[in-house]
Amino acid sequence: MTTAYLAPISWYQQYHTTLLTGGEVVIDTAEHYVKQTIRNRCTIAMPDGPQHLIIPVEAASSHVAMREIRISEHGNWRHHHWNALRTAYGKSPFFEYYADEFSPFFASRTHDYLIDFNAALHEVVCRLLDITQPVPPSQRRLQPDGTPHPYYQVFAPRLGFLPDLSILDLLFNMGPESILYL
Repeated sequence: MTTAYLAPISWYQQYHTTLLTGGEVVIDTAEHYVKQTIRNRCTIAMPDGPQHLIIPVEAASSHVAMREIRISEHGNWRHHHWNALRTAYGKSPFFEYYADEFSPFFASRTHDYLIDFNAALHEVVCRLLDITQPVPPSQRRLQPDGTPHPYYQVFAPRLGFLPDLSILDLLFNMGPESILYL
């Protein structure tokens, strides 16, 4: 699998399903960096609709391996991302419950390389989701076609249900029940 910045829910569904079926998930660190992908961007629900949060990287081209992509400190992006997350999810049911887990990633530089930053966030997400615990198929909340049911979203009354946002959307809105939607 490719590395991802606060990956979309579908990425975590694939990850979790692979683990449940006894498969092994390996993040390919030698793959080439591809611009404008989930490697350095995620999508969250803001009051006016979906918004991309993009981690700036230093002079990346498509010929550079992911393990060599350095995070740029250009534009105070950490502060902007955390403010956007607070605006988007500050009133969601589980934001305060999980905020302390994520705020250190945005308070100061924690990693120099994008792949390390993504991996550290992924570890936190997996721990909070308790993703290593198998969820019996009978308890998973899937529709007959295998897609997840819409879940509670703060801005759904205004925007309708927005599918496949960052895993943070599911986590901040559904808390411990998030695993049932994967």
